[in-house]
Amino acid sequence: MRPDSRRGVVAVLLIVAVLLVGCGMDRPGPSRPPASGAASAAPSAAASGVTALDVPPPGLPYGADEILTAMRESRRPDGVPDELETTEIATAVAESVWTLGGEPWAVMAIGGSCGAQSCELEVAGAPANGAGEDLYVFAVDPDTGNVELVQALLLGLEPRHVRALDELARDRWSGDLEGLALAAARWLPPPDDGRFVLSYRSGGEEGTPGVDLLVDLEAGTVEEMPAS
Repeated sequence: MRPDSRRGVVAVLLIVAVLLVGCGMDRPGPSRPPASGAASAAPSAAASGVTALDVPPPGLPYGADEILTAMRESRRPDGVPDELETTEIATAVAESVWTLGGEPWAVMAIGGSCGAQSCELEVAGAPANGAGEDLYVFAVDPDTGNVELVQALLLGLEPRHVRALDELARDRWSGDLEGLALAAARWLPPPDDGRFVLSYRSGGEEGTPGVDLLVDLEAGTVEEMPAS
């Protein structure tokens, strides 16, 4: 991956609200059960009183024409290779780029590079109110037009929502977060929408010892994720 491939993009809006104990309002719809093999560290949303209000579902804001135009108008130093600028590839990318609320980013950047046999395409963006960036990385075979999503690093949360998620995790997780700082908070795209991964590190940054927690607002659970 090129060192300049992650420049220039900030933030995407997540509209998330979390009510703490005693609110007495449950979001309608079935609860998602905890992930298999992970120990649940919190009771259900109904039992705990923890609910989420007005969480906008992720949507697909872009069509093939918009992705194709963004490829052709890329301002990245090396732009996007010509062999990736096809309607077929743009369609596949558009079907995998989710934003919270289904709103287009206020800022968007696309860049790519090709090796001897395969190519990589990065799509990143953020709305005006975010503090992080959303990044999608695709592996592309220009000969077949096959597009595979290999990474979705979605950090475009508003600071106030990050704080609310941090407070919820510290309140509901049975483990010890003493001495750990929140290093990163990310949202998950479908089929895991409504879930968030909070990374706590002893040094306050990725790479130092710590723990990752999976927060499921609909189920009202906070669980430790297995070490990867």
